[in-house]
This record gives sequence, C-alpha cells and structure tokens, in this order.
Amino acid sequence: MALLELKDVRTFYGNIQALKGVSISVEEGEIVTLIGANGAGKTTTLMSICGITPIRSGEIFLDGRDISRMSPHKIVQMGVSQVPEGRRIFPQLTVSENLDMGAFLRNDKESIKQDMEEVFTIFPRLAERRNQLGGTLSGGEQQMLAISRALMASPRLLLLDEPSLGLAPLIVQNIFEVIQKINKERKTTILLVEQNANMALKIANKGYVMQNGLIKITDTATNLLKNQEVRKAYLGL
Repeated sequence: MALLELKDVRTFYGNIQALKGVSISVEEGEIVTLIGANGAGKTTTLMSICGITPIRSGEIFLDGRDISRMSPHKIVQMGVSQVPEGRRIFPQLTVSENLDMGAFLRNDKESIKQDMEEVFTIFPRLAERRNQLGGTLSGGEQQMLAISRALMASPRLLLLDEPSLGLAPLIVQNIFEVIQKINKERKTTILLVEQNANMALKIANKGYVMQNGLIKITDTATNLLKNQEVRKAYLGL
C-alpha cells in the first residue's frame, strides 16, 4: 500500500479547472518529484493534498485512509507537512519562534525540544541565528528555516514546493543534499515539486511530468533523465 495515493483528483479555482484527473502514488521512504512548466498544476496538487485547496472530485489517501475532505490541521496531525513556495516564514518572529510554530499541534514538549536541536544540527547556520528575526535572514537561510519549520511537525510525508527558487547554485546544492539526508536519516517520505528538473530527478526515485493539469509521463527518475522529450522540454538538452 502506498503512503500517499491520489485517484482521479480534480480541483477548480472558481470555474477554472486546475487539476483534470490527477493520479499519483508515493511509496513510503521514496523521494518522488513532480515536474512541469509554470501553471501545470504542481502547486495545486500539493495544496489539494494538504486540504488547503479542496478537491471537487476524486480521492486522496494517506496510508489507506481517505483524507480527501479532511481539514488541513487534521491532515497535519496525520503526518503531512508542507514547505510552501516562496518560503512564507514569519518575518517578525525569531528563528526559534518560527520553529515553535511548526510544532504548534504537538504537545510532547521533550520531543519538540529534541527535534529543534536536531534541525539545528541539520542547519548549523540556523543555530547561530536562533534569536534573529526571520525576516532578516538571507533567502537561503529562510529556505532552511521553512524546511526546518515543516520538520518540527514531525511529518511522515514532507511536501516541498520549489525549494531552489531564487537561490544561488551553491545554496541549491546544499538544500538538495539536506533533502536527501532528511529522506535517509529521518526516514521521511518526500514529494518534491521543483523547476530544476535535473536536480530533482537526480535525487528522486520516481517522477511525474505534468502538463495542463494532467499527468503526461510517469517513470523512474533514471529513465526520465534519459527520456528525449523530457530532456528537450525540461532539462534544456
């Protein structure tokens, strides 16, 4: 049984249909990436999984349980956490306070404290800035904070939306190394939406290519890197 499964999901913004029957599955322990052009429906897919953008039809299952019409906070409690596009940290809160917000639905104080120290180990730069306001951090540091805040919810499934957006190449490399580390060491399953298709496919097990609200290609990440259509459209080769 897949940890996450979407079956024929259709999502609308008013009368505009964004998802036109999306079906994907993510096995426990995998990194799965969703690639495609701007407006393809990648972010809407993540927002539909989280319950933020309600689906009109279809089904979404987490570990076999239907979460299609569950409220967002209950989905978080079930183990789904999202790092939104553009980071969206709380600029007027300190790094530590931002992390506390990530653990808002938890009440296991000792485990929360341990998890905070763990994310400071993953991102030592944040440990140095734990009392600094989030809004004064660099773009790369804010992305580190956004990922760390999501980890503070102790997720089984981490949804990452464009983690490399607007970052320098060296920072991007660091972020992708951390994504792999989270997957392997924390045993966290990851669904990754990413414009940098080359980087995403290099760390993923499986990939889906979206076009106009539909899944057009599904294959292993290794095969997608070799696929001539994908190479031409998304890898600039």
